[in-house]
Amino acid sequence: VMNVITIEDYKSTYWPKLDSAIDQLLTQSPGDYIPISYEQIYSCVYKCVCQQHSEQMYSDLIKKITNHLERVSKELQASPPDLYIERFNIALGQYMGALQSIVPLFIYMNKFYIETKLNRDLKDDLIKLFTEHVAEKHIYNLMPLLLEAQSTPFQITPSTMANIVKGLYTLRPEWVQMAPALFSKFIPNVLPPAMESELQEYAAQDQKLQRELIQNGFTR
Repeated sequence: VMNVITIEDYKSTYWPKLDSAIDQLLTQSPGDYIPISYEQIYSCVYKCVCQQHSEQMYSDLIKKITNHLERVSKELQASPPDLYIERFNIALGQYMGALQSIVPLFIYMNKFYIETKLNRDLKDDLIKLFTEHVAEKHIYNLMPLLLEAQSTPFQITPSTMANIVKGLYTLRPEWVQMAPALFSKFIPNVLPPAMESELQEYAAQDQKLQRELIQNGFTR
């Protein structure tokens, strides 16, 4: 028989454990080892769900992550243009990496509260938070810098460019309209099929890229 968990117990004992684990997951660098017991956190969530604290826990989780993302957004706003793209890439990668741990830890809450009562999904909700609190606020600064970087070879690494473009497409597919040619380099089938009349233009673009690569010391 499970001991009764009062709302005071939840606030003083259970949520602080979850809060601290979420903090560590949100701020870890890729490849970091985190000294938290996944089993303990998982069991904490399970007990709170069984004792009807799902609504409070969901509300606390959303508030916690929203506050974190607002801080991330402010830090990005303060970034100089030459570091902006790289820092956005790190913020996006770090957050998506954290979700891979946070979502499974809250699987019981997702199953017995978010899916059944709210008809939603935790991962979708948390991705939406990043879209609203970070990406939407930065897209109009970010896009011109990405286009500029794309026309200046080797300003940023191809993997950074690919991560950001694919990430933005995942967050909001309609952002393709802002820079169709850029998105089409990393996302298959986002542009209409090529017309025969445009093939010469594509060939010319390809030759220009080849020339730029050779000028920058890349041999075939």
